[in-house]
Order: sequence, then structure tokens, then C-alpha cells
Amino acid sequence: MAGPEQQQQQKQVEEKAERIDDAELALQGINMLLNNGFKESDELFRRYRTQSPLMSFGASFVSFLNAMMTFEEEKMQTACDDLRTTEKLCESDNAGVIETIRNKIKKSDSQRSGVVVVDRLQRQIIVADCQVYLAVLSFVKQELSAYIKGGWILRKAWKMYNKCHSDISQLQETCQRRSSVHQESLPTDNANHNAPVENGVTAEALDRLKGSVSFGYGLFHLCISMVPPHLLKIINLLGFPGDRLQGLASLMYASESKDMKAPLATLALLWYHTVVLPFFALDGSDTHAGLLEAKGILQRKSVVYPNSSLFMFFKGRVQRLECHINSALASFHDALELASDQREIQHVCLYEIGWCSMIEMSFEDAFRSFERLKNESRWSQCYYAYLTGVCQGAAGDLDGASGVFKDVQKLFKRKNNQIEQFALKRAERLRKISPTRELCILGVIEVLYLWKALPNCSSSKLQMMNQVLQSLDDASCRGLKHLLLGAIHKCHGNMKDAVQSFQMAARDEYGRQINSYVQPYSFYELGCVLLAKPETVGKGRSLLLQAKEDFTGYDFENRLHVRIHSALASLKEVVPQ
Repeated sequence: MAGPEQQQQQKQVEEKAERIDDAELALQGINMLLNNGFKESDELFRRYRTQSPLMSFGASFVSFLNAMMTFEEEKMQTACDDLRTTEKLCESDNAGVIETIRNKIKKSDSQRSGVVVVDRLQRQIIVADCQVYLAVLSFVKQELSAYIKGGWILRKAWKMYNKCHSDISQLQETCQRRSSVHQESLPTDNANHNAPVENGVTAEALDRLKGSVSFGYGLFHLCISMVPPHLLKIINLLGFPGDRLQGLASLMYASESKDMKAPLATLALLWYHTVVLPFFALDGSDTHAGLLEAKGILQRKSVVYPNSSLFMFFKGRVQRLECHINSALASFHDALELASDQREIQHVCLYEIGWCSMIEMSFEDAFRSFERLKNESRWSQCYYAYLTGVCQGAAGDLDGASGVFKDVQKLFKRKNNQIEQFALKRAERLRKISPTRELCILGVIEVLYLWKALPNCSSSKLQMMNQVLQSLDDASCRGLKHLLLGAIHKCHGNMKDAVQSFQMAARDEYGRQINSYVQPYSFYELGCVLLAKPETVGKGRSLLLQAKEDFTGYDFENRLHVRIHSALASLKEVVPQ
């Protein structure tokens, strides 16, 4: 039997546990992370990781994020181990110190029942989250067996998300009905959002749980909706959905909730509106789609994250898409400074500084950014080496560029990666023919086109690019030259010249072996121009289908298929087939 002293200590522990709201603490940890406190956030989660599944998940998420930012094998293995530890904690009968003490404290049967319901749902959501992150770590290995394993892990996670989302939604509906009946019989002042309304579960707890599950549920819908059409059959066999609007609505709900994943949902929405939409042209229009939503999010969250390097980064993305390149550069430099202790966030900022510099044709600045990435980053040194070379050559240092192009072969590691394959082929060609400044500038314009950054360029810069392209008379790159000229004319709104250039590119057979993607991309570009006029919609649709079905095995094929899929889908919304 415990003595008075032990009983007093137990009472103090119970009072402390009762004061600790692990949901609130977890949210604080994530907010700390996003306000540049990566180390402090990690320490907070690890301090409490054995005391609740939620804090254990927070620690595992920080570990996962660290692995995904570095791609270092050791950190990826640590992340896998941490996620499996969290899974085991959620699946065990050991609820953790905080939950155990809470359940022992005297409560009504209704309240105790509510704690059990919330805890069960929370654990299921955390297990599903862990499954998703384990699948992502598996995919990074880029092996067939890893893809198969990852696919089945995701299938299990989706089933759990779907079930939890359905259960929580039903509980919310029941709560709302009972709450409205209950409140009608009470004076307005007595209404209480925290009152137990169903199995002892409060509406506030259900709102947070709905936010928790909506993050994974929404991301699933959003990501599957972006899968290239030729992979959809496999996706459908696995039983995955793909409703983009449902995904966005769920992420918006999650971002406004009090769950720890609310800030992550906000980042996911910013990523979608400022990176995914403009890159894949998923709404059928060009780079300005989603900017109003992104600006609204940044404005609403500026008070919570006044000095966040990540939010400053997304501010720069919005400014870049609005063609305010100098403002974007200032934001990216600010984000770079704020992320002084976060190497990988610095690398993301350096990447954008390099791209903004290419957009401004400030080739020396771009060269410095990409050279630093080539030397420091572990993601794709081959790709960064190619960008370093073309920018160095475009700045006039042709001997230096030739040396870098030789390095590309040595740095080529991922044979199944389309970007690295493209960089290797381009570097090999430039190395063999001895690069000229004009050919290096052509290389810069080409990547600006492929990454959909030409619409961010000013009219004066587009005109300078036009002049460089017009001066080129190399037969092997004639088709590429006309494709890029067509894209520049399109940016200027000169559709007649754009169509003429795209047609010339589409007819180029001589350069097809060197620039295999030029013809299908030309058909796509022509199709998109023709879709804009009611009288030529049929011809435009035919060209898109031709681009999709008549060509195969070219560079960035998946990328074009996603864009074609999006253009055809937007056409069906306007003109039902």
C-alpha cells in the first residue's frame, strides 16, 4: 500500500498529465518547426514521444521530414524505425502515460466512453499516416519491388482514412442533430461547444479529429487526381479515388482545424496552388491559376508565421508567378537568410534564385546558385551540373561550361530518372559539338519552356530570347528552335505566329532523334491554341489525342500526358462529350 508521500507524488503527476493537452502540444511543436525552430521542435516531440501516440507521431514526422530533405540513407532508415515504433505504440494496449492517467482520473461513464472513442480514432489515423510516410520512403528507392510494396501499403492506408473519415462524419452529423435539439431546450447563454453530445465525445474533439483525418484523406484525393492517365488503370485496381475538388476541400478543412496537421495542410495547399497547378496546367489555363487562393492563405497566416522561411518561400513563388521577379528574388533571399540552420530549405531557396535569375537572363547569378547546389545538394547533382553548365556558357565562360558538361556523365546516377536522362543527353551533345554562347542560351530557354517558366518572363526578356533563337541556324535544333519561338509568340499573345512556329516544329523530322519530345509537344501546343476558339475546338481536341496516342518513348512523356489529360478534362467540363 502506497504511503502518503507516494500518493502525493502520484497526485502531482496526475495533475500535470491533466494539464498536458497533447493535441495542443503537438500543434505547438509543428508551429515551432515552421517558424524555423526545427531543432526545438524535434526536442519537444522526443521529450514526450513515449507519453502519447500523438507526440510519438510528431517525433516520427520530424524524423521523416529530415529524411526527405536530405535523402541520406542513414536518416531514411531512422525515419522508418521511428514510424514503425509509433505504429506499434498505436496498435498496443499501452496507451502511454498521459492517456493512462487521464483514464484513471474519476470521470463519468459517458466521459470515459468519449475518451476511448477519440483515442481509437486518433490511433487509426496515426497508423494510416505512418503507412503513407513508410510508402513514400519505399518509393524513394525507385525499385520495382519497392513500388509494389509501397502501393499495397498505400492501399491499406487509404482504407483506414476512408473508414475514419466516414465514422467521424457520421458522429458529427449525430452530434449536430442532438446538439440542436439540446440547445433548443436551453437558454442561449448555456450552450456549450464542449458539452458531451454523443458517447461522451465533444463536438470540439470531433472537429479536431476530422481535421486530422482530412489531411491524409485530402492529399490522397489530390495526388491521385494528378496521376498520368496510362497509370490510372493500376490506380483503380488498387481502389484509389481521385477527386481533386474533394481533396482541396478536405485540405482546406484540415488547415482551419486545431489539429497538429493544420499547418501541414496549409503548406500542402500553398504547394498545390504555387507549384503543382502552374507546372502541370491542371486547370486548363496557365500560371496564374490558384494565385488568389495562395495570396489569401499567406495573408491569413502571416500573423502565426511572421518569420517562417517556408512561408517566405511561398510568398516568393506567388511573386514569381505574378512576374514580379525582383520582389520574388528579395523574398527568396530573405527565406535563405531565415533558414540559416536548415540546409535543405536553403537549397530550395537557392534553386528558386537560380530560376529567377534565368528568367531575368542574369546568367552569372544563376550559375552561382546552381554551382552551389551541384556541390552541396544530394538530390540530383547531375541535373544541377547541367544547369550550371548552360548558365556558365550563356554568361560567356565556354571553357568552364565544357568542363562542367564532362562532370555530368560522372554525376549521372539515377538511370530511371527522366530529368537526369535529359540532362545527360543534352550535356553530351554540347560537349561533343563544342558549345557556343547561343547554344547555351538555347539550353536555358529550353528548360524555362519545359518547366513552364516562360510565362513568368517580361516582354523585354522574351524579345531578347527571340533574337537569340532567330540567329541560330543549326539544322539539328531547328525543330526545337521553332517550338520555343512558338511558345514565346504565345506568351506575347501573337497566336498567328505561334501557330506557324508550332506547325514548323511539328513537321521537323531531321532533329527528331536528338529532340524526341519536340513533335508531341508541338502537337499539344497547337491543340491548346485551337481549343481557345469555338470553331476550332474539334481540330484542337484531335491534335491533343494525336500527341497522346501517336508518340511514345520521348523525353518527359509522363509530364505531357498529365497536361493533355488536364486539357481534355477541362474541355469536357465546358463541352460535355
